[in-house]
Amino acid sequence: MNGILAQVCLLGYLLQALTEPAPASEFVLDGDFFLGGLFDIHQVSGGLSQDRPEAFACSSQPFILSSYRRFQMMRFSIEEINNSTNLLPNVTLGYKIFDHCSDRHNFPDVFNLISVNGFIKPWNESPKNTSRMIAVVGTYTSTATLSFAPLLMKDLIPLVSYGASSSVFSRKCQFPSFLRTIHPNKDVIKVILMILKEFDCRWVSFLHIDDEYGRDGLDLFIKSISDTEICLAYRNSLDTYTDYTKIFQLMNSLRVNVTIVFAPEWTAEALIKAAIKHNIINKVWIAVDAWSLHKMLPKENGIRKIGTVVGIAEPVIPIPDFNDFIYSLEARYQQEDANKGKVCNQICNCTNVTAQDIINADPSFSFSVYAAVYAIGHALHAVLQCGVDSCNISVPVHPHMILTELRRSNFSLLNQRVQFDENGDPKYGSYSIVFWNESGEAEEVGFYSFPPSFQFFINKSKIKWHENGEVPVSFCSPECSEGFAKKQEGTHKCCFNCTICQTGTYINSTANPYDCIDCKETEWSEAGSTSCNLRREEYTTFSHGGAVVIIVGTWIFVCLTVAVSVLFIRNYKSPVAKSAGGPMCFLILACLSLSSISVFFNFGKPTPASCVLRYFPFLLFFTICIACFLVRSFQIVYVFKMASKYPILLNWWMKYHGQWLVIIVIFVIQASLLVHGYSSAPPKPGNITFPDSKTVTLICDQNVQAMSGFLILFSVLCFLCFIFSYMGKDLPKNYNEAKSITFCLLQLVIIWIIYATTHLLYHAYYTSALSALAVLCSLYSFLFWYFLPKCYIILLQPERNTQQYFLSLIQNYTETSSF
Repeated sequence: MNGILAQVCLLGYLLQALTEPAPASEFVLDGDFFLGGLFDIHQVSGGLSQDRPEAFACSSQPFILSSYRRFQMMRFSIEEINNSTNLLPNVTLGYKIFDHCSDRHNFPDVFNLISVNGFIKPWNESPKNTSRMIAVVGTYTSTATLSFAPLLMKDLIPLVSYGASSSVFSRKCQFPSFLRTIHPNKDVIKVILMILKEFDCRWVSFLHIDDEYGRDGLDLFIKSISDTEICLAYRNSLDTYTDYTKIFQLMNSLRVNVTIVFAPEWTAEALIKAAIKHNIINKVWIAVDAWSLHKMLPKENGIRKIGTVVGIAEPVIPIPDFNDFIYSLEARYQQEDANKGKVCNQICNCTNVTAQDIINADPSFSFSVYAAVYAIGHALHAVLQCGVDSCNISVPVHPHMILTELRRSNFSLLNQRVQFDENGDPKYGSYSIVFWNESGEAEEVGFYSFPPSFQFFINKSKIKWHENGEVPVSFCSPECSEGFAKKQEGTHKCCFNCTICQTGTYINSTANPYDCIDCKETEWSEAGSTSCNLRREEYTTFSHGGAVVIIVGTWIFVCLTVAVSVLFIRNYKSPVAKSAGGPMCFLILACLSLSSISVFFNFGKPTPASCVLRYFPFLLFFTICIACFLVRSFQIVYVFKMASKYPILLNWWMKYHGQWLVIIVIFVIQASLLVHGYSSAPPKPGNITFPDSKTVTLICDQNVQAMSGFLILFSVLCFLCFIFSYMGKDLPKNYNEAKSITFCLLQLVIIWIIYATTHLLYHAYYTSALSALAVLCSLYSFLFWYFLPKCYIILLQPERNTQQYFLSLIQNYTETSSF
């Protein structure tokens, strides 16, 4: 029952507020068209405690002098337009202004603005009885604007705000008829960020009023610093019940020296006075445009102890004749009866305010009010098709028509080109950077101009910092020395330990101060480096001493093979030459010479071609040599030990030249395997590096899997050759090539085992020289232990190079074998 009664009482109050016309006062002016005005001349400082719905007097709340100044600015602007014959000739503007002191209790004001004779009609009804109100100017706070703006949006009544800067109003889908002459929060945050970067402040706190304006500023700030070196050490909301003691204790414990205060003047005033009371010293306070030009706070006792106040403010643009307008009203203020002809929420309670007080009050947002009124005036000028002397008063004017022209605004006002972007935000203006000096004044020390003429400047010499006059340090952790990386501690990237970058790594503090970067394989660095040095390339050159010796040895080998070939040609028909293999000797000697080509490609800087030729000739031609020795050892063993048992095989071998057929088949197979292996995965230049080394060893990167086919064939041939040669170890002395072949193969295995072991254990630039030496030693072993004994007999023991001598050896072997 009590709830129903309370609702009836509230409804009765609303109807009374809607139906009763306001008596003439400074809040009301008659005219052809009306502008609504909402100004928080008084401000509810805390939650109102009510046990029933009833009206309350705004005059009982704290008086806001700066808001009263803005209220007078709207009255002055309309009077100036009415006195002008240029903008709206033969047309007068009136106004209805309300003291919008509460976010929740001032809805009757808005209903009064949009009603006609106490009624609010649907949009689809005939507009003939619509209100003469064409637009609303106000209000100052984002929260208040957010609470009533939807009531105006439904009928597309233009709402031109001079102070609501929350980002939400840029969303045209929600607020289609909202425009503002103050820059949105994102622009304020952008300038704050530039100030922090200018003075290298990285460890900051953010205190904000607990409403739409403050929360929006916090969200924008957090997003803006996400990709910067700035960290938000502490954040907290401010309201009537804020525990300042706890806030200051936390700020001190976190060693925060820079605090951004994103709040209106009355909230910031309470915070700063609390800082003075709690003896907070040597801090930097970043003030936003809502309180940076506060007139009384910079003169507060003890304000110098709390530190330095740097702020962002709208430039103070002198408005001609405004001071004269205020002085002209001073006498009327002094004689005015506060209760005469005023409704309950329109009592100003400002009889003690002098004209000088109003003029000296915080001028913030005064030009924004001035521009808002003139923007509406220019829009009405366009709708009424005004000329030089008159306007077409017969044109029906509706709020949505004013809105259309407002969006097209483009006029000059006190050297400012007033325009709005697609979101209804201003495309003009700038910010001043101010500093609260020792005289208690907000001294301009810099500026920020909005694009397209983007400029940012701060005269640092004008700012007198507390504590030795130097810019205060604002870090969670001191910067690391060169060559040290930051190791983050906790959730803040600004809090870290410094760790030195190890050998082979470096730190690029500009790109990424948190991670040591590995040097490239071709680079090296010492511990604590900020860059890498190019490694010195290391490879065996042709002029290297070891290379010269091996190359000379190779040419000597070639000369020796040529000499042996000449000797065998001259003694081609001798028994020793025939027993060595006859014409096959020349093939072996030729292949040994061709195999030596590989030696030369082990020196010099590796290239794709040199990497292929490093082993290709050796593996191809030396395989033919092994094939020849395999055939030769098989023939010797077969003739002496198996011919009598398998005569058919001997006949076939002799008829079809089996030895050459086998050599050709082996050559074709090995050549095919080599071509396939090198084409599918050719060896390529590579390098070997060690972290502590200042050099890079250039090598040829061989693909073992691609080489497996021809290496297996080569190994099988060597194994078979060794088996057959070992079987013939007891043959006649002059026919005992098998022993020589066996010894050569054993040497070959030992040479390449030594090379492989060295190559695996020691990756150094001389491994290519060892590879060349292994090839050369392999060639020398066959030349020395197979051919030189034959040459010795031919040259120095001719008596053993006769037919009779060989026949006697065979006869003795046959008799011994039979026995």
